[in-house]
Amino acid sequence: MKHSAAEILREYGPFPGVDTVHGVSFDGRNVWFASGEKLNAFDPESGQALRSIDVAAHAGTAYDGRHFFQLAGDRIQKIDPDTGKVLASIPAPGGGRDSGLTWAEGTLWVGQYRERKIHQIDPETGAVLRTIESNRFVTGVTWVDGELWHATWEGEQSDLRRVDPQTGKVLEKLDMPAGMGVSGLESDGGERLFCGSVSAGVVRAVRRPR
Repeated sequence: MKHSAAEILREYGPFPGVDTVHGVSFDGRNVWFASGEKLNAFDPESGQALRSIDVAAHAGTAYDGRHFFQLAGDRIQKIDPDTGKVLASIPAPGGGRDSGLTWAEGTLWVGQYRERKIHQIDPETGAVLRTIESNRFVTGVTWVDGELWHATWEGEQSDLRRVDPQTGKVLEKLDMPAGMGVSGLESDGGERLFCGSVSAGVVRAVRRPR
C-alpha cells in the first residue's frame, strides 16, 4: 500500500451563511456542496460563489451529467439543476445513517458512515447491488479514472484512501493534516480531490497522486 501525506492545493471559503459542508460534487465546471438546506456552487478557479438551490442537503451529493442526487434524511432525491425541482426519490441504504454519494458507471455509490460500508445501488430503485467494507468511518466517496476513493474521519483524524472496488482492500492512503476532518469527497476528473469540512465550512482541494 502506498502511504503519504495529503498535499493541500487550495482552500475555498468560508462561504457566507455556511457553517458545515455535508457533501461535495462537481458538474464538469463548478463545485457544488451541500450545506443543510441548500446546494451551493462555486467556481474552483476563482473561488467565487455562484448560485444556490433551496433543497434539503444533509449529506453526500452526486451528479450524473444531467441531474443531482442528494442525500436528504433517509432518502436520495433526484434534482433538476436548472429549476431545483425534486424529480424522484429513492430510499437511502443506510436509512439516514448515510454519508458520501457519487455517480459511476450508471450507478450510485453511497457511504454508510458509522457502519464503515460503501454500497453500490440502483439509482432508479435504491436496490443494493454490492457492498464493500472499510475499517474506519466513511465520510465521502468518489470515482476517477476507474479508481474508487473514499474519505474517513474517526478519532479526530481523516485520510483519503483508494480502495479495490471489489474487495475494499486499501491500495493507497493520503493522511490529512491534524484537525482537517473530511466530510465529503469528489474528484474533478483530474488531479484534484475536493474535500468538505464540517468544522470550518470550507472546501479543500487535495492533489490526487498519479
